[in-house]
Amino acid sequence: MKHEVYFETDQHDIPQTEHSRLLLFLSKIEDIDIEKISIYGFTDDRGSDNYNLVLSQNRAEAIKEVFSNNEFDESVITNVDGKGEILVNIIHEENLNKIRGLNRKVEIIVTPVFPPKPKEDTTITKKVNTEDILKGDLKEGDKILLENLLFRTGYSYLTKDSKVVLDKIAEILAERTNIYFTIEGHVCCTQGNRDAVDRKTKKRNLSVARAKYIYDYLAEKEVKHYRMKYVGMRRKMPLGGEPELDRRVEILVTRIYEK
Repeated sequence: MKHEVYFETDQHDIPQTEHSRLLLFLSKIEDIDIEKISIYGFTDDRGSDNYNLVLSQNRAEAIKEVFSNNEFDESVITNVDGKGEILVNIIHEENLNKIRGLNRKVEIIVTPVFPPKPKEDTTITKKVNTEDILKGDLKEGDKILLENLLFRTGYSYLTKDSKVVLDKIAEILAERTNIYFTIEGHVCCTQGNRDAVDRKTKKRNLSVARAKYIYDYLAEKEVKHYRMKYVGMRRKMPLGGEPELDRRVEILVTRIYEK
């Protein structure tokens, strides 16, 4: 699968229209098991060889950053290379300006895993979380990992199957009125420990948006606001497993009052 992103002369910032096209491409590949992603930057024939090499590398790095900001696993990005200029005679086109415009680009090549991996069951397997809440086997400082609440890549809303699980958790928390807690949102795959970009709002606060989504959902299910807080943890605490497991929410128990 291939995609090309085009740039203005002497620029490595992604034009808005090209950024929108790139996000559409990401939405097409986000559910694919990817073996590797190669990103190659190019320039037109103007400028010195060294200038063009640096510019093409910066363009490739700009594309990689978009992948990272949108929670794509960087470990599958095997090449981020600036290739410098493309000679004008490679493309069969008489209009020189058009040729140069087509050469100011980054090529993205996505290689899926073949044969595709069988889809794993993401249903919770550990006997924790809701049972602990229900039985009262909790203490202050405990952290409840909502393992089977999965978010869509780059967004703050849950997959369809996850809402069924959240309804059960909300029912239990509404009954356990003595539990006070903080909802912690997490993201995967960003550079360092920074937050990811929420594709809906274009703001770099996706972990906060995920925590607030759960906060609002529980409030609608009659869990009192004063018992809850929410916070974005960015990518401070990756689990070290599959990337989708880091697109998660945890509940930190802050206070338990005796009934």
